[in-house]
Amino acid sequence: MNIDIPEGKNPIGYVWGEMVPGIGPAAAAFSQKVYSDTTLGLREFEAARLRIAQINGCIFCQDWRTERDGATVESDFAQAVTDWRTTDAFDDRTRLAAEYAERYALDHHGLDDEFWERMTAHYSQAEIVELSMCLGSWLAFGRLNHVLGLDTQCVLPGN
Repeated sequence: MNIDIPEGKNPIGYVWGEMVPGIGPAAAAFSQKVYSDTTLGLREFEAARLRIAQINGCIFCQDWRTERDGATVESDFAQAVTDWRTTDAFDDRTRLAAEYAERYALDHHGLDDEFWERMTAHYSQAEIVELSMCLGSWLAFGRLNHVLGLDTQCVLPGN
């Protein structure tokens, strides 16, 4: 890890809960709300989340699979996310979620009119805002965990 954790402290709990008490718990609550309150379908949610995890290099996030009502994505889903441009495993919404995640993380200034036409053809305005907030959460917190060396210690709040 790249920060000192007191002996006997859980690294995630310490950083996200104790180290910066005015910010950490609020960030943890936002991170949890992305999972608990999403209205997005599981496949598009996971395509976007996994693409951010791949870009961030967050080990935990790449291994994590969101579960809803006992269902998770198939075991080869992560490879399909890597191959989002060419995979036949995705419908248009799922492919767009992976594309949006990649462009959000790597080229947010390049989101052009053609892209937004495709997005608005498949997602409502509320879904676009929700997905954008999810992407922001995953990008920021995945990078925070990776940069600080916490990603090998990570567990999601409440899990």
